[in-house]
Amino acid sequence: MATEILMPALSPTMEEGTLAKWLVKEGDTVSSGDILAEIETDKATMEFEAVDEGTVGKILVAEGTAGVKVNTPIAVLVEEGESADDIKLSDAGGKKPAEAASKATEPEKPAPAGKTPAPAAPAAADGTRIFASPLARRIAKDKGIDLAAIKGSGPHGRIVKADVDSKSAAPKAAAPAAPAAAAPSPAAAPTGPSADMVARMYEGRDYEEIPLDGMRKTIAARLTEAKQTIPHFYLRREVQLDALMKFRGELNAQLEGRGVKLSVNDFIIKACALALQDVPDANAVWAGDRMLKLKPSDVAVAVAIEGGLFTPVLKDAHQKTISALSAEMKDLATRARNRKLAPHEYQGGSFAISNLGMMGIENFDAVINPPHGAILAVGAGIKKPVVKADGEIAVATVMSMTLSVDHRVIDGALGADLLKAIVGYLESPMSMLA
Repeated sequence: MATEILMPALSPTMEEGTLAKWLVKEGDTVSSGDILAEIETDKATMEFEAVDEGTVGKILVAEGTAGVKVNTPIAVLVEEGESADDIKLSDAGGKKPAEAASKATEPEKPAPAGKTPAPAAPAAADGTRIFASPLARRIAKDKGIDLAAIKGSGPHGRIVKADVDSKSAAPKAAAPAAPAAAAPSPAAAPTGPSADMVARMYEGRDYEEIPLDGMRKTIAARLTEAKQTIPHFYLRREVQLDALMKFRGELNAQLEGRGVKLSVNDFIIKACALALQDVPDANAVWAGDRMLKLKPSDVAVAVAIEGGLFTPVLKDAHQKTISALSAEMKDLATRARNRKLAPHEYQGGSFAISNLGMMGIENFDAVINPPHGAILAVGAGIKKPVVKADGEIAVATVMSMTLSVDHRVIDGALGADLLKAIVGYLESPMSMLA
């Protein structure tokens, strides 16, 4: 029977996307795991692979189409002996959507050519087909896990990698998971005067109307939510950078032959990661009816891209060397600007850094990215007169930092301890190597 291919959900909060490019055409034969199309969300462009095999009988949504709702039929596969003329969508002649689910490529890429292929789609004891992603089937086979015993959490009950991982980890005691917070709907966020009212204000003036893309809608909704629902307060400190600048220069001279060049931002990331370990009560996020206190230091860093920004997350940053953090940050930033980050690379973390110092901004206040407990706004290093401990006046390179804090998660004294620890590492950079 003909099988509908549905618009996939590429992240837990995705409601619609843009069908950026078809990688197959009508008449092409596809197998499970073949890449069918590229799908754009508000944050990234991701590949979308087939679960079923067959022939592409009809493409229902043209490439370049925006606003395609999740679970909307976008193409139809036909079996041997069928033709496009036999296709009747959403009736008894085709499989039910629940049986026709296709999937987005998960963050881990499929095994390259020459590697072990994903095992064929399994069936339960009663002969009913079990729908699972190729990656999930491969992991289950390697670990000897029976897919029939797993309840899928993917679209239409499809088993995905996370389901197999959680099954294999089942014997371990796990803390109860906090309910996932639903993404705010852009339409639900207060928008002030209507578009027509604003346009009437500027009748007779020359302007260009710029429609909002998915990223800008999401940014607007999340920042509105953040400022309306998070009780921000702000802590400010200045840090003297001369010791760090000297230390950085010495390290870069030693690393020159290896093609590594450390930035001040790399040291700030490491300082924040270590400070979160020193002040563990501040390494927490707000989860609605509880707080989640993290053990690792997963630090997000804001990266400006055309039309918006990403906050890729450097996981376990406290355990990595500064040069490793530097290389990872460069890779994440490059892929962020090309919109090639997978959702797991920019979701999560407990703390964020926004650095506008390289743009000449001396100080600013950043908006917390929920559910994070805090975000550090970093300004430019400026030469200023300072009073030394012996009372003498000298010139030093001084950088302003503002810590925006969620008062539900971190109280004033705790936030002050965290900021003090960050300053301590930056003013004594050798301690970051201990």
